[in-house]
Amino acid sequence: MDLDLPNEKRPETHELPFKPNSDPAQIDLVAEKKLVRKLDLYIIPILMLLYLCSFLDRVNIGNARLYGMEADLGMKGNQYQTAVSLLFVPYILFEVPSNLVLRRFTPSRWLAFLAASWGIIATLNGVVQSYSGLIVCRIFLGMVEAGLFPGLTLYLTLFYTKRELALRISYIFVCAALAGACGGLLGYGISFMDGVSGQRGWRWIMIIEGLPSFVAGIASWFILADCPESAYYLSEGEKQLMIIRRERQFGQTQSAQKLHKQDVYLALKDWKIYSFSVAQYGVDTMLYGYSTFLPTIINNLGHWSPAEVQALTIPCYCAGAISYVVTARISDAQQKRGLYCAAFGILPVIGYGLLISDSSSGVHYFSCFLIAIGLYVVVGIPLAWLPSNQPRYGKRATATALQVSIGNFGGVTAPYLYKTGDAPRFIRGHATTLGLATFAIVVYVFMLMFLSRENRRRGEGKEDSRIANMSDEEIEELGDASPRFVYTI
Repeated sequence: MDLDLPNEKRPETHELPFKPNSDPAQIDLVAEKKLVRKLDLYIIPILMLLYLCSFLDRVNIGNARLYGMEADLGMKGNQYQTAVSLLFVPYILFEVPSNLVLRRFTPSRWLAFLAASWGIIATLNGVVQSYSGLIVCRIFLGMVEAGLFPGLTLYLTLFYTKRELALRISYIFVCAALAGACGGLLGYGISFMDGVSGQRGWRWIMIIEGLPSFVAGIASWFILADCPESAYYLSEGEKQLMIIRRERQFGQTQSAQKLHKQDVYLALKDWKIYSFSVAQYGVDTMLYGYSTFLPTIINNLGHWSPAEVQALTIPCYCAGAISYVVTARISDAQQKRGLYCAAFGILPVIGYGLLISDSSSGVHYFSCFLIAIGLYVVVGIPLAWLPSNQPRYGKRATATALQVSIGNFGGVTAPYLYKTGDAPRFIRGHATTLGLATFAIVVYVFMLMFLSRENRRRGEGKEDSRIANMSDEEIEELGDASPRFVYTI
């Protein structure tokens, strides 16, 4: 059943004499590079801004904590951890539905609605007068933020090929690191507004960091195109080139671009998607624990002022951002995902091991760098690995949302790993995070080995019996289930 809008216009396509993940298309490579640069110019900056604002609004509660939020709201015990974790409950519930309606409401309108809505709610976090008010704001914030990242990832797959995806996702996801750095800088600067108009510094952090999200949301409505065929910034020749680029990839048929119920069901029954998703849970727990509690961890390494703590977080985030972007570029060029997930996943394991050890503050601070350098790679590369292996839109939309949704259980878990009573060492939190990171590495190594084995079997023709008496068109419509599809490993 076709779930796309009935009035969606699609240009006619032409049969190509090759099939895609084999030989490159006979097209002007110079023109293609120029096209990709244009896509980057019109798509990447606004998506980066949206995610930067989103992550900033998500984790600024960690900076607000340094400036008296708990005392002002009368928070006790683990109430801070509860406020942090409840944000992710609606994330888990709303991410899959959000991805499935993305094209029905059109990407530009849906993403704009989400961004403007969470901008308003994030700003209201700064005027709450009680713990219960904070909880309500956090829940509503999670409801509207839920669809953003899976929606951005899915949106990128509409314009970029699998050989370009990891780097573009890195541009967006690295904003999580930039948000940490910017959050530190902004928190440091805004803290000097303590007492302005009779408001505490933490309230100004919430208010000022929430406003850009609303503005970015409104802007995205006018900047984002809904699909390549309707992109206002592409010429007719460039739109035809986009069609050729898409059809160059095996399984990217005209029918595959639509949302079919059968593809959604296939995604819900695919164990490989759940394997990626539970591994994402392991690394996302590490991500949210690190992003939210890094100021607290550094604060307990010595006698620092809040401003000094903010400044000390910045180099860690910058190291993580640089590491991720460089690795993503190499991963795209080599079309290798699992290798880098495994290799960089070892660094956080070492880092958390050092944090657990009875070492000096200098060693513990160095371990924060190790964690950051590996963290963003092992969290971000799988977000390109899974959709690269889903040529059919419906299955890709569901798979991406499931991966992010199940991964976001980590946002519920992470706050309780770092309980106030465990300060200053937080051994239980570090040890649990180390175990989850190790688990994720094992899963990614297993998937690397399994998909490599599947590619060998398909290359040797051992799966061809499943497509006997099928036409070439029928074989390609099978998507990743086709023996002619080659997995990205």
